[in-house]
Amino acid sequence: MSYGSSHPIVIIGAGPIGLAAAAQLVVEGQSFLLFEKGPSIAHHIKQWEHVRMFSTWQYNISDAARHLLELTDWVAPANDAVPTGTELIKQYLAPLAALPEIAPSLHFQHEILSISRAGLDKMTNASREVTPFELVIDTPNGRKHMLARAVIDASGVLGRPNPAISSGHRVEIEQNLPVRYSIVNAKRDTVVFANQSVAVIGSGHSALNSLLELVSIKAQHPETEIHWILRKSDPVQAYGGEDKDALEGRGALGSRIRQLVERDQIRVHSSFKTRSIESKGKSFDITAQDGRTLHHIDQLIVNAGSRPDFSFLEEVRLDIDPVTESSRILAPLIDPNLHSCGTVRPHGEAELRHPDHGLYLVGAKSYGRAPTFLLATGYEQVRSVVAFLVGDEARAKQVKLSLPETGVCKVSLPQSSTSCCS
Repeated sequence: MSYGSSHPIVIIGAGPIGLAAAAQLVVEGQSFLLFEKGPSIAHHIKQWEHVRMFSTWQYNISDAARHLLELTDWVAPANDAVPTGTELIKQYLAPLAALPEIAPSLHFQHEILSISRAGLDKMTNASREVTPFELVIDTPNGRKHMLARAVIDASGVLGRPNPAISSGHRVEIEQNLPVRYSIVNAKRDTVVFANQSVAVIGSGHSALNSLLELVSIKAQHPETEIHWILRKSDPVQAYGGEDKDALEGRGALGSRIRQLVERDQIRVHSSFKTRSIESKGKSFDITAQDGRTLHHIDQLIVNAGSRPDFSFLEEVRLDIDPVTESSRILAPLIDPNLHSCGTVRPHGEAELRHPDHGLYLVGAKSYGRAPTFLLATGYEQVRSVVAFLVGDEARAKQVKLSLPETGVCKVSLPQSSTSCCS
């Protein structure tokens, strides 16, 4: 592929990583187009806008974005402060997207329907690497085709939540029940959950935040019952590193949930792998694979992670790990079946490239179903990718990444004698 092509670089997704890629391209003096399926920047963040992140501003602003913003009257937030989702948008992402170097190239309600090599299907080898990408885009003014010299897919995974059933099937009844996949917002959702029997499926930070919000509702409405459905064998596995976590907010979240469980504010159902959900009039029953059943559940919150969308990438050549659905080379570094580290060795363009040169999946999408992604990881990914796209291979290889440890680092790799957090 000719990286000196006159065609622009296309970025998919106007979340934190897509906007960081745009900032990096501005710094490098490259033309680009940024397409966002939703009506505004970071629209998925609005699902958890009330939640305080566990990482400080130090890890949440890309270097390129900071450089561009500091050329304006932008006031940088304190590095050691911890933003909510709303603050992340208002204090950082919105000013970044509004920059005159970015705003004209940002297009909302533009959904990518398909990507291929122009005039070539997936099977064709001839001239593949020197042929630009062709994108089919659904826009407010109809369907359009355009050419790109490279594609940076930062579309994330939040739009495709994992289902309630532990085997991964999205059963029909789940679509007809009062099932929510976003984090509970007590201020907004009290009328929905007050004095109801509510079950939360999940063990990650989204589930823990939903539990905290439900407990605040229960404080005002004591008849509210909170059931925590854990596929793990022990809730301790979900508490994380607590006081050993380098990120105070992340550790405190696990400690708070532990206290609430010990005070019987939350009923824990461990090793509960959901097999079926059966409607019982206005409520429903949830049955585990071992036969245990939770009866008379009124509301179900599924915070069991998300999975990437490959539907518009069917005609390009990808190298995807069959287990994590991440980039293949990243899989052994982030697979939760192998380790529980919150850190990963520095990686960039070389680990993210796919057989169709010039195509990169970055950000949370590069991690597939693995839940341990941090924004700082994505910022370093796009810095390296953009360096390679502008022809600076040496700088692309000089990847540096410093992430805070979780306090629960352990490895179960066969015949491994090295620590992933060393």
